[in-house]
Amino acid sequence: MSGPEPTPRVRPELTPGIEELEAQERRLVFRQFTHDDAWALGSLLVGMARDRQAPVAVDIHRAGQQLFHAALPGSTPDNDAWIQRKRRVVERYGASSYLVGARFRAKGTTFEESSRLDPDVYAAHGGSFPLTVEGVGVIGAVTVSGLPQLQDHRFVVEALEEFLGLDRDR
Repeated sequence: MSGPEPTPRVRPELTPGIEELEAQERRLVFRQFTHDDAWALGSLLVGMARDRQAPVAVDIHRAGQQLFHAALPGSTPDNDAWIQRKRRVVERYGASSYLVGARFRAKGTTFEESSRLDPDVYAAHGGSFPLTVEGVGVIGAVTVSGLPQLQDHRFVVEALEEFLGLDRDR
């Protein structure tokens, strides 16, 4: 007679380090970013979300203008508020919202405790990634909200890698 089956071991999702997050930003750079690029990238994100039945909202801003927005089934107005707060972090710091939060955590604090910014206006939670153009710098942000923050971040990175035709292991 055998005993109960052992509980399967599930590897916790590995949290990326600051170096990995910074490498993503150096790698995920556009030659240009047009209105058509915003539509294509946004459509790619929506397609990925639909395939996964992910209850997310997707937003792309460039130079203060919203170029793309979609809210999928299961998303709520709260997701739009999170998008705004995460995007403002990218606009202010020129880095992904997840990386900004990670930098504060690496210093033994949190963004909310140490940034001196209103948490109702700024959120250093994963899901907003800078749109960087070669030779220009950060020109906007692509943002997803609706999943846990690391999944939001990884979702955007995966879409950018596919859109830019990059190998994830580079």
